[in-house]
Amino acid sequence: MKLSTKGRYAVMAMVDIGQNGLGRTVSLAEIADRQDISQEYLEQLFVKLRKAGLVQSARGPGGGYRLAHAADEIAIYDVIAAVDEPMKVTRCEGDAVEGCVKGERCCTHDLWSSIGRQVNTFLANVTLDDVVNKRNLALAASIRQAKARHVRKGQPEVNAHLS
Repeated sequence: MKLSTKGRYAVMAMVDIGQNGLGRTVSLAEIADRQDISQEYLEQLFVKLRKAGLVQSARGPGGGYRLAHAADEIAIYDVIAAVDEPMKVTRCEGDAVEGCVKGERCCTHDLWSSIGRQVNTFLANVTLDDVVNKRNLALAASIRQAKARHVRKGQPEVNAHLS
């Protein structure tokens, strides 16, 4: 699996805002300095994050960015997807065979495809708040998945703590 700097840096920047932006905006210069990321690169990422509705911007003195939603409402998957970062583990597109071995599925296609789905499910169930508060991410994701399964089945939510 390959995750380029776009996805990693977008998550780092969003976590930085989650840690340092309580009640104020955070400038890209601050994030760039703390995370050792080029401010120009961050500017490109934040255009996409803003268009995806994940951050809001404020101009002028004291301007910068703040989260557009509570940190516990922003999934890490959404941050990565906002910067057009594909999470791909197979050579082909999705479950198609184009790009696999000689026009057919390779012998390990189902393995890599299943792993990719698991990673995406995990990232969709880990929130920015989980990362900011250094929760056990595997536990947080499994609790959210269990809650979602119970809600879909019409059962009461599972009561569990994420810490």
